[in-house]
Amino acid sequence: MILAMLGVFLAHVLLGLPLFLALLTTALVGFLFVDVSMIPRMMPQQFFGGINAFSLMAIPLFILAGNLMNVSSLTDRLMGLARLLVGHLRGGMGHVNVVSSVFFAGVNGSAVADTSALGSLLVPSMRKEGYSTAFAAGLTAGSSLIGPIIPPSIFMILYASLTNTSVGDLFLAGVVPGLVLGLAFMVMNAGYAWHKGLAKRGSWPAARELGVAALAAMPALVAPFIIVAGIVMGFVTPTESGALTALYVALCGFLLGNLGLADVWRAIIDTVRLTSAIFLIMAASATISWLLSYAQVPAQFVEMLAPYMQNPVIILLMISAITFVTGMFMEEVSALMLLTPIFSPVAMMAGVDPVHLGIIITLNITIALITPPMGACVFVAAAVSRLEIVELFKTIWPFVLTAILVLVLLILYPPLTLWLPTLLG
Repeated sequence: MILAMLGVFLAHVLLGLPLFLALLTTALVGFLFVDVSMIPRMMPQQFFGGINAFSLMAIPLFILAGNLMNVSSLTDRLMGLARLLVGHLRGGMGHVNVVSSVFFAGVNGSAVADTSALGSLLVPSMRKEGYSTAFAAGLTAGSSLIGPIIPPSIFMILYASLTNTSVGDLFLAGVVPGLVLGLAFMVMNAGYAWHKGLAKRGSWPAARELGVAALAAMPALVAPFIIVAGIVMGFVTPTESGALTALYVALCGFLLGNLGLADVWRAIIDTVRLTSAIFLIMAASATISWLLSYAQVPAQFVEMLAPYMQNPVIILLMISAITFVTGMFMEEVSALMLLTPIFSPVAMMAGVDPVHLGIIITLNITIALITPPMGACVFVAAAVSRLEIVELFKTIWPFVLTAILVLVLLILYPPLTLWLPTLLG
């Protein structure tokens, strides 16, 4: 059954069929193996049931907040602060690229949006500083992986809805890994700058200049604290936090005079388009997930990994390897929806903390955004840098390896993930 479903899915993807239709067709083939009579009853039920969760309402709201941030001046203010903080260092614009991604991650949570918004501005600046176009585009795509790790994160909300894990704990757990990932890319950029002999851009900025930039960026910097603090302290649900964040960003844009009604409408349209695509994929993936569960595929997977149950590190490394390969050929949301119900029972039986597992799976799925042949961030980075996609795919692997090394570090040392949620209770 699994081989037939996989073959049908790959065939439809290669034919260019929309992903949610490919997933539904795959589910239909699976029902033919299980019970044909269940098709008219269970397929519609699972399709709509897969998106009938209040917590998932947070996804379009956080997307809207990110889009409003893009059409207002908040992104520019964050980049201005990043330039003053690290722009004077050797390879300064590369460091600005990474630090801007860290700031941007605190509101948007989308790697593709990060690549699009920052790439068009920073890649030309990096070229002027002496970077090759391929490295500049690769660093832009690689640093965008920080977006879904530092809260808010669409992937974490999906994982929480599938495993009944606390969204607040997942958001807290993503902070340190996101910063570690950013630090890893900054070290990589520093090594490139020294190797190429790039000159320092200048001296440390004056305290007054830095203070003015920090004050200008403060409206955007406050947003992540509104998101995390509200959820962790129990004042709001994740959905309510998304609504408050979108409202807060809109008010900041209006008060700063950089957001008009036409901009709001454009942000809403972009949000509807992206949300519609995500929810259709989620609904179709939920149908396949239920079918695999009904066919006892998770139980078979548990049985296969039974000899390794006493070693959670081995279990996580095997889960990561499977997720990495799957993510190379499958859209990230659908991969998360399909693999999480299979992997989570295995990891729990091996003694893995569900919050730790959520961060590991989220980072795995996120890395897929820069891996050939379907890495969405690579396509966006190639477009904004006017680089041939084949050339960028050839040079993206050092950035993939850097992210994988961070992933392995998180697997081997769980306190990096669990320290902050444990500290804050």
